[in-house]
Amino acid sequence: MSDSKIHNFLENKIVKSFIAYSIFRAFYGFGILIVTYFIDKETIIPWWLFLIFSMIFSRVLFKKIKKRKEMDNTL
Repeated sequence: MSDSKIHNFLENKIVKSFIAYSIFRAFYGFGILIVTYFIDKETIIPWWLFLIFSMIFSRVLFKKIKKRKEMDNTL
């Protein structure tokens, strides 16, 4: 019975979305840390300006990925 509950929990659309978003943020966040370090050390661009741009860009990128995945699931 517990396998069924776990399976039902993991099949929930909200849980799947949360897991996908968490994985996306983990990889994207690591990449942003590396890029921010090099921008801070090698350019005159303020690091905080880049991070603001990154926050906006990540939202737009994730929405496009999510929309594309939803379109693939309907086929």
